Amino acid sequence: MARLVLKFGGTSVADIDRIRNVARHVKREVDAGHQVAVVVSAMAGKTNELVAWTREASPMHDAREYDAVVASGEQVTAGLLAITLQGMGVEARSWLGWQIPIRTNNAHGSARIEEIDGSELIRRFDLDQVAVIAGFQGIGPDNRIATLGRGGSDTTAVALAAAIQADRCDIYTDVDGVYTTDPRIEPKARRLDRIAFEEMLEMASLGAKVLQVRSVEMAMVNGVKTFVRSSFDDPDAIESGPDASPPGTLICDEDDIVEKEVVTGIAYARDEAQISLRRLPDKPGISAAIFGPLADENVNVDMIVQSVSEDGSRTDMTFTVPDGDVERALKVLKDRRDAIGFEVIQSDKGLVKVSVIGIGMRSHAGVASTAFAALAQRGINIRAITTSEIKFSVLIDSEYTELAVRTLHAAYGLDNVA
Repeated sequence: MARLVLKFGGTSVADIDRIRNVARHVKREVDAGHQVAVVVSAMAGKTNELVAWTREASPMHDAREYDAVVASGEQVTAGLLAITLQGMGVEARSWLGWQIPIRTNNAHGSARIEEIDGSELIRRFDLDQVAVIAGFQGIGPDNRIATLGRGGSDTTAVALAAAIQADRCDIYTDVDGVYTTDPRIEPKARRLDRIAFEEMLEMASLGAKVLQVRSVEMAMVNGVKTFVRSSFDDPDAIESGPDASPPGTLICDEDDIVEKEVVTGIAYARDEAQISLRRLPDKPGISAAIFGPLADENVNVDMIVQSVSEDGSRTDMTFTVPDGDVERALKVLKDRRDAIGFEVIQSDKGLVKVSVIGIGMRSHAGVASTAFAALAQRGINIRAITTSEIKFSVLIDSEYTELAVRTLHAAYGLDNVA
């Protein structure tokens, strides 16, 4: 007998027929003798509808009341799934975040989980009861509902799995796993059987949409094995339990991967913008004068490139920010022009960051040079480069996105040749 947490996203519970399909997945695990907790999102589109209503009611709404409204979407799904399971002969009850309780900080709308008391859930497991839990929510120190922000249901599921010491957390979604790159761009992309936490964290932060960064971070910190699989597979045609191997991708510790690929995947992120400050004085404190005010305004700076003049007196600084932050960043910098001392400021929007990721890079030389040569052969100019221990990223013009992804995918032998 194993203890499992199953999470189902909005498309998986979009209507009653899909909720019945989810119930069949849950019943399969229960019939196999496992203890099961289920975390659900709101039905597809419902959260956006609820958010729109709060904004229509008042653009300057109270964040606590916003949370009370938007958390109701998951409450509806949890109740409907519990009712459906009961109708199938499965002992189930729904739980809201405050009933468990899932305790968060006081940042309404983007709260972080601080503690989960899973003792009552574990007691109910011993009574053969399935827990159906509303994701995306907890209770803050002010005793009010607090929502967890984007990807909150994934975060709920992983945190819950850690709290109740589950054998595995299964994330059911509308795709059947993590691929070497976006299959919509590269049809030869292949599904990965396993991927290390660190690799998945990089892929999630660099544009892959399968999982949110916060949930991957939590899984890595707590060592929660996480399995990404499709909710649209036939529930009666796949195996059950933590040792089964249905179609999907296991996110796990690096030590659990026997054969480590040099490159695991190619990710990309659109809507990047580049800002360049020309002919700055090259002196101590200049970087702080630029990036400190941007940080104060919550502008997220990513890739940074600096070049110094031959005589060492002047420097150019180029960096990237999200497209949506360009105007705010430019205003911050122009307001501080005298303090910073730049002569010219330039910006370009609509760029793309393409990233190559793999834990095997730690022990292999020349990985980046392969990419540079392949892109050059295709006539793709690189505007900026950043590197870390297990990934490197290049900034390119957006019209070359698909060509760059396909070129790099082939250059590292990731194409599905079967």
